[in-house]
Amino acid sequence: MSHQAYQIFQPEERDTCVVFASPHSGRIYPSSFMSQSLLDKHAIRSSEDAFVDDLFRAAPRYGAPLVTAGMPRAFVDVNRSEDELDPALIQGVRRSGHNPRVASGLGVVPRVVANGKAIYSGKITRAEAQRRIDEFWRPYHGALRSELTRSKDMFGQAILLDCHSMPHEAMDSVAQSGAPRPDVVLGDRFGAAASDMIVSMIEEAFHAAGLTVTRNTPFAGAYVTQHYGRPSSGVHAIQIEIDRSLYMDERQIRPHLGFDQFQKLIEGVIADIARIGRPLQKSVAAEYRVLLLLSR
Repeated sequence: MSHQAYQIFQPEERDTCVVFASPHSGRIYPSSFMSQSLLDKHAIRSSEDAFVDDLFRAAPRYGAPLVTAGMPRAFVDVNRSEDELDPALIQGVRRSGHNPRVASGLGVVPRVVANGKAIYSGKITRAEAQRRIDEFWRPYHGALRSELTRSKDMFGQAILLDCHSMPHEAMDSVAQSGAPRPDVVLGDRFGAAASDMIVSMIEEAFHAAGLTVTRNTPFAGAYVTQHYGRPSSGVHAIQIEIDRSLYMDERQIRPHLGFDQFQKLIEGVIADIARIGRPLQKSVAAEYRVLLLLSR
């Protein structure tokens, strides 16, 4: 299913409760938006999770749907609440409390891209902000909610993998501390958005592929993980952040020579994660839970 706000890549046979999503890889930059922006076509992409949708494109081959956003994060951010409106950008919006994301210019309609570069020279109208929410934010979340509901109805639970990328420099502080530099950060809101057992099995899937994994620091998950993750109700949401340098030239914003090999590696991870959500894996999950308890 295709819509300018989103695309859904469906499997021929849905046999896992896992749903993959890529909310920040959209790359439809309307000319009307670009004419408002101070940034050129390259600079505006600095906050985009470029090619993450391509990394996870194999998901339907393993029985799981992939939901991708069509519009870029710089235009409207579907990983924010629709009421995270920035009074410094949007006319007629009053300040109400302190929201660090909004204050830094990263509300539902962002004021800045990476490194705090301003997108606009002035403000946009409240009507324009609302139009983006109505036409793009709400349809994306309608599609994502529908896929999670379908998984829950079919399998009794749903596991959402919210897929992102991070700048290589994001983990510099970890590397400077002497610890191994993480390739992947899994965010589960410090246990509030997903069961530890499921997160541990996902972590093992990345470890098995030879990747170094850490949890929640510095990315614990944002709106999508917080909003949809309800482990007590059988809905688990985990944010995935992957080091961009593993598959792309960050400065040029294009895949590097190792992209195809890394995409194949991620396909193996997808296969392992999809297996976690299959009904036959319930007994395996139970055994895994026992092993975790015994190892503590």
